[in-house]
Amino acid sequence: MAIYKRILLKISGESLMGEKQYGIDETRLGEYAAQIKEIADMGVQIGIVIGGGNIFRGLSGASKGFDRVKGDQMGMLATVINALALADALESLDVPVRVQTAITMEQFAEPYIRNRAVRHMEKDRVVIFG
Repeated sequence: MAIYKRILLKISGESLMGEKQYGIDETRLGEYAAQIKEIADMGVQIGIVIGGGNIFRGLSGASKGFDRVKGDQMGMLATVINALALADALESLDVPVRVQTAITMEQFAEPYIRNRAVRHMEKDRVVIFG
């Protein structure tokens, strides 16, 4: 039996690199998905905040000449890429999942609406916030 009813998990983008220098290590992604499934199977409602530092870091982009706002926007897109990758890994393990983002891109993810996120978790869906 689980101690917690609902958790919020933070996964850094950099941790998704595993042993790689850039991008997503499929082995690491699979390990995370298996661990998340194990927790979900215990009946814990799961929300996940995922980073994008394995693809692009807004602050470091700004230090290299990118406009700070554009750099942050690029970093936000990187989080959506990671959210979609994790969602795919979870779906391959038959874990119901939804991706939500504050960036309008309805072809890829739902808009972030707090009550909808809570409702998804109440229906035993993992919600990934990109």
